[in-house]
Amino acid sequence: MRSIDPLLLAAVRVSTFDGPRGLTNASGFFFRRDERLYLVSSRHVFIDEASGHHPDRIELELHGDEDNLADSIALSVLLYRNGRARWRQGRDAGSEIDVAVLEIDESDLPNAVALAAFTPDHLPGAADPVVLGQALLIPGFPLGFHDALHHLPVVRQGIVASPYGWRFQGKGWFLTDARTHRGISGAPVVMRAADRRPLRWLLLGIHSTRLDMGNRDLIADESLGLNAAWYPDILMTLTRPDGEEHEQDARGERAEPGARAPLG
Repeated sequence: MRSIDPLLLAAVRVSTFDGPRGLTNASGFFFRRDERLYLVSSRHVFIDEASGHHPDRIELELHGDEDNLADSIALSVLLYRNGRARWRQGRDAGSEIDVAVLEIDESDLPNAVALAAFTPDHLPGAADPVVLGQALLIPGFPLGFHDALHHLPVVRQGIVASPYGWRFQGKGWFLTDARTHRGISGAPVVMRAADRRPLRWLLLGIHSTRLDMGNRDLIADESLGLNAAWYPDILMTLTRPDGEEHEQDARGERAEPGARAPLG
């Protein structure tokens, strides 16, 4: 049997719903810290006040058998409990970070499920230099497009387009140069790392949005083709055990609960 890169089993298609009504498609990935499993995606996938996007649940498309990838399972996960959001989101210097994590109760997973997850060991450290122009991949579901038979994401390639480790324009993100579309928000941004197991990838960031110039001439000028990716160390803040204080760390990031359920 041909093996599949575990990276494709770490990325997951996320569909949002308001009751039975389908709303949007997005991307996400799994992150495991100690014994806990989390879904990571963009905060605006779970709630976006500006556009009136208020889903109450999501569905994740999982694999029931790694040897039969055509076998898919839809896992429905509620976003609110007792009127409070179940996800955690971050703040940075008084503004929101477009990253959120939602803990997945593994008792809700099928007995047989094929998935992979990043861990803190996949976050880049001092021994993992990331240079300008570094080749990277973004596995996700642009415009919802994917291998509908095997339920796998497609992969976009790009490069690091701003100094990695520096806060571009003072925000906790860096830039990538890659072709992206709606639906890929929340996807992992990765580079190859042969020394990591079982995912042979470093998690460089979480793709958030395309960037553009507000004064661009839509006829004369092409779009920039640049994207914002949040630094992944926010995940260590958002996945701290509940009993720990969620104080600001050196980057000024802190975790907080998500929003209240919308009325009506």
